Amino acid sequence: KMADSGFPGQHTTTTTVQTSNTTIETTIRFDPSYIRTVPGILKIAAVVRKMLVLSLLGFICIEASGVFSYHTRGSWFNFVAMTGFWFTGILLALYLFHIVERFYRIPWLKIEFLFCAIWALFYLIASCLAVTFAVEAYIAAGVFGFLAMVVYGIDAFLKLKAIQSGQLAQGERVISKQTTTVMSPTY
Repeated sequence: KMADSGFPGQHTTTTTVQTSNTTIETTIRFDPSYIRTVPGILKIAAVVRKMLVLSLLGFICIEASGVFSYHTRGSWFNFVAMTGFWFTGILLALYLFHIVERFYRIPWLKIEFLFCAIWALFYLIASCLAVTFAVEAYIAAGVFGFLAMVVYGIDAFLKLKAIQSGQLAQGERVISKQTTTVMSPTY
């Protein structure tokens, strides 16, 4: 007997199994090899851009303005610059010693995202206040501040993407998919 014309001659069943394997080492250790990994290189680059080049130079510009360094605008800018400097530096140390991996239950990426987003806003405010003050050193600091704002904004965006994709701040998560297709003839 021939198969009905409205039905296919065979039936296909597809089964997909997705597994996730998370590897975390909870011992605190200094790992100089971390700075040679992609996340380590990105963290070092972020620290150098944020801390040394932008935050520190903006701070120096305000301090070099002489008597104007004690103005409230300068104090606000220095608070933003130095808090960014120290937060990022301490975070780098936490990554280098795998303390972030040790305390993997703490939502590190969310903390970094919130800090970077808030600091981008703080740098916007501090830089606007600095460049509208008619002192050359403040204007220079404001330029460094605007650059830091962009860097913190990009970092916040990257942290948000990492959060959305389920990445870990430090450690490894391997997701594998196994698909099985079974085709059986229909009579």
